[in-house]
Amino acid sequence: MKKLILSLFIAFSYIVNAQNVKPIFKDGEAQIVEAFKDPSKWIRHELWVETSFDTDGDGKLDRMHIAVTRPEATENGLKLPVVYETSPYYAGTAGNAPIFWDVKHELGEKPKQRNTVDVTRRSRPFISSSQIKTWVPRGYVVVHSSSPGTGLSDGVPTVGGKNESLAPKAVIDWLNGRTKGYTTRTGSEEVKAYWSTGKVGMTGTSYNGTLPLAAATTGVEGLEAIIPVAPNTSYYHYYRSNGLVRAPGGYLGEDIDVLYDFINSGGEDLIENKIGLKDNGQKKQLIRKRDYANAKIRDTEMVNGMDRLTGDYNDFWASRDYLNQMKPMKAALLMSHGFNDWNVMPEHSYRIYKKASEMGLPTQIYYHQYGHGGPPPIKMMNRWFTRYLHGVENGVENDAKAWIVREDDKISEPTSYKNYPNPDAKNVTFFLEGNAPSIGKLSLENKGKGSETLVDNYSFSAEALAKAEYTNHRLLYVSKTLTEDVHISGVPTITITAASSKPAVNLSVYLVSLPWNEGRRAKITDNIITRGWADLQNYKSLTTSQPLKPGKFYEMTFEFQPDDQVIKKGQQIGLLIFSSDNNFTLLPKPGTELTVDLSKTSITLPIVGGKEAFKKAIE
Repeated sequence: MKKLILSLFIAFSYIVNAQNVKPIFKDGEAQIVEAFKDPSKWIRHELWVETSFDTDGDGKLDRMHIAVTRPEATENGLKLPVVYETSPYYAGTAGNAPIFWDVKHELGEKPKQRNTVDVTRRSRPFISSSQIKTWVPRGYVVVHSSSPGTGLSDGVPTVGGKNESLAPKAVIDWLNGRTKGYTTRTGSEEVKAYWSTGKVGMTGTSYNGTLPLAAATTGVEGLEAIIPVAPNTSYYHYYRSNGLVRAPGGYLGEDIDVLYDFINSGGEDLIENKIGLKDNGQKKQLIRKRDYANAKIRDTEMVNGMDRLTGDYNDFWASRDYLNQMKPMKAALLMSHGFNDWNVMPEHSYRIYKKASEMGLPTQIYYHQYGHGGPPPIKMMNRWFTRYLHGVENGVENDAKAWIVREDDKISEPTSYKNYPNPDAKNVTFFLEGNAPSIGKLSLENKGKGSETLVDNYSFSAEALAKAEYTNHRLLYVSKTLTEDVHISGVPTITITAASSKPAVNLSVYLVSLPWNEGRRAKITDNIITRGWADLQNYKSLTTSQPLKPGKFYEMTFEFQPDDQVIKKGQQIGLLIFSSDNNFTLLPKPGTELTVDLSKTSITLPIVGGKEAFKKAIE
């Protein structure tokens, strides 16, 4: 009898203690809770959430594959907010197999047809372990889902299509009890998110950082905060630049259809033929959902819309630009990016941050000086989610809006500023004085006369051209040597008046810091300040290309990538102008001549302290 009483007491005590377990907060941050941190006690399960769309042609609403990881206490009445990450990568990708477009051809010439590739899907029922160790111990449920047409999720991959926004919306709707979840992909047994408060925060890096923004643009109730890291916010800006066909850094020849092949890991089951194959008269033909997706999305929608011939902005690209879809957005935005990310370039985050700020949404931006990826420090993320998911009034909305990791600082120790760009930055215009094929001058007065010509040759890298003292394959103009540091913060622009010897020409411009520092001690911030690319054929509009009349001058203004960098004293600021960039652009046969009118070409740099600060720095 005593043993029975003792057992009942222990069981009752366990229930009471479990019910009393709750998140703990200190200094405005969720703390690690002892009862939440033991992985052996976490509850894990998978399910499928029904969406509002059918994109894979089977006549049924697509279901998304979901995995949940939550503290044990959620089985005893505790409700918690959710940190949610979704991705097209979880179930496997094509790895190094995707075949890129051949980039060695004339501009405007139809490229050779590329081959395609199938992705072999990995079996990963619980999808991913990301975010779990960070957030479950701090009092969150972590949810993962595979994007449409990937892994065990229904649907088709569209690379920025509407279903990639509506899929995470459906998951958030399920977490709020507004749509249904099921124990299996095709079954009818329902699963409820009884452990969810309904408040959701999303985060992730690269494509996984794009999808929180995609979900937020639906205005879905319950998505309170997002922390996108290096997100691709416009597929046009990822694969084009001011009308120019331009690849992301490190992936020369990639385009949106290549990325489609890379992520297309779903659709291995069969459906009735719905893409125009002939019926054999005896039975209905069956095809893989993946083949249906290939025919519908890659080989029709993408082939007809991506336009590798002109690089123009069109309806296809506009529909995959999240800036155009932000009106319904309500989620608080903490954006993170690297100024030297030449894959998903820093403009992607800035354009969304700027718009969200104009909309009056709670916003912060964190920029570091490194490459692709790099989330904000955990303290920043913790304060953001604590405020907007747990509802703790920690004052994060009154913190500085911009956090910049200075050149020699740790990535975890950013410097705070009132905003980005730095409010003290003022535009300073510089003009060109010629000395080609040697090095000309970059000055505050327009003393330039005549024109200078370079000869396109992709065999020479931008680095080689910047370091060369004498070459006819680039034009280079440098400032006086700095006697004090110069702080650039914002978006530089260039107005260039140029003529081509052919109807089309690549135009590449770099802002560089010289002399070039190389070797083991060189830092990522030492040489390249920022870059830009454009198609002179789009001098009037991004939506319309006009073949150039050889020898005729055209004026075009466009932006470099955003930056915030301190150029050290002893350096010179240089403008490098060349044509084909062998890391980013198409590579036509060398020989095209590009001529620049010096008196009608200038660059504008946002310098903290303005013209007076720069003048002081060159005295």
